Amino acid sequence: TFHLFLVLAGALLEEAERLLDRGIHPIKIADGFDLACKKALQTLDSIADKFPVANRERLVETAQTSLGSKIVNRCIRQFAEIAVDAVLSVADLDTCDVNFELIKVEGKVGGHLEDTVLVKGIIIDKTMSHPQMPKELKDVKVSCQGDYTFFSSIQA
Repeated sequence: TFHLFLVLAGALLEEAERLLDRGIHPIKIADGFDLACKKALQTLDSIADKFPVANRERLVETAQTSLGSKIVNRCIRQFAEIAVDAVLSVADLDTCDVNFELIKVEGKVGGHLEDTVLVKGIIIDKTMSHPQMPKELKDVKVSCQGDYTFFSSIQA
């Protein structure tokens, strides 16, 4: 998918260069690209296979299509479900908007792809400063910057 994007972007830039060489003003070229983009979006919207967001299985199938050529192919169903759950947990379904900055992918050395999980919350990645420190704390107060004021459980 990304390769296709690069090829398409390269072709558009080559054509823009030809138009510049013919003396066409850059603003006219940009306006043409803008018009073409709007037309392409209209066409995509008219041919799109629409289905309700509540149809989670279709969302997972769509995610699997995107992940099919990636390294996660052997765990494709698991990663597709994680991706769908992550997006749905931060999506504003009324405006069809997703703030992807609210989703963070954190990699850890060791383990297997199958060990991947979706954490709905925050991860504090710190090592224990002493081996006798408790591994789990309940009903504690944690001070941190931001809007996070209460955690019901903290696990190491």
